[in-house]
Amino acid sequence: MTVARSVLDLIGNTPMVDVSSLSPNPAVRILVKLEGQNPGGSVKDRIALSMVEAAEKEGLLHPGSILIEPTSGNTGIGLALVCRAKGYHLKVVLPENVSSERSQLLEIFGAEIIWSPGSEGSNGAVRMAQQVAADHPDWVFLYQYGNPANPRAHTEGTGPEIWQDCPEVTHFVAGLGTSGTLLGVGHYLKDRNPDVEVWAVEPPAGEMVDGLRNLDDGYIPPIFTDLGGPDLLDRKTIIGPRLSIEWTRKLAEIGIFAGLSTGAALAGAARCAESIETGVIVIVSADGGWKYLSSGAWTGDLDAAAEEAKKKIYF
Repeated sequence: MTVARSVLDLIGNTPMVDVSSLSPNPAVRILVKLEGQNPGGSVKDRIALSMVEAAEKEGLLHPGSILIEPTSGNTGIGLALVCRAKGYHLKVVLPENVSSERSQLLEIFGAEIIWSPGSEGSNGAVRMAQQVAADHPDWVFLYQYGNPANPRAHTEGTGPEIWQDCPEVTHFVAGLGTSGTLLGVGHYLKDRNPDVEVWAVEPPAGEMVDGLRNLDDGYIPPIFTDLGGPDLLDRKTIIGPRLSIEWTRKLAEIGIFAGLSTGAALAGAARCAESIETGVIVIVSADGGWKYLSSGAWTGDLDAAAEEAKKKIYF
């Protein structure tokens, strides 16, 4: 095994595991790419490194630079890890109703937290970060929702890794958050095989599911429009908090401890499997379950855990 020069060299090249035992259709395989194996614990490590390196190439970052970014957890954690390794100072705008694990990890990696109203969710954090960035033009605002280096991380990394490990993929199912994973991987796979279908999983309007967003809630990430998201998607499917937790628990039963958005993606994959005769579905497990323990998603009453997930941001 090669010794990495830096923890940043460990980002990417995550494993895939077959979870077809959970498929409702025996003729349809389901594979999960375990992004929780990244050093910061989520798929967002990829875009954090990609956005910072792009800013460096553009001459926007210098030793001691200050960055500002809205986050509800994983992107902020990934950026905090990258910034600490590279010597930058990160300020994150974070909704007050995130789970305690998120804020603790951000502080461990050296990020400074600016709290935004929890009632406004991630959209409120975006608005506040935009205002703070405007008030401090000397700070660097990477803006994951509109930064092309976000989907590029997946076009150049995640997508090729999936194709290398599973060229027989017929369907890609992913959660709709910033839309970077969906767009980057989706475009890459369709470029290799136009018959690959791309399905987006989103929560019901007005409800929160671990890192996912519903476009009807009033904020559409610019990269989703700029990169032809509406034309790329073959289908969108709605998965609520209760179903997300149910499928997260199913994964735990076969030894995979993943976050709640993985449960949502797997529920979407199961729905896809029921609608096709045969195929190979690949989903991305955005993160592991360690940052969700306070949710009671695995040990508490299912209905109570689902209600709690509607109130608190667990991503």
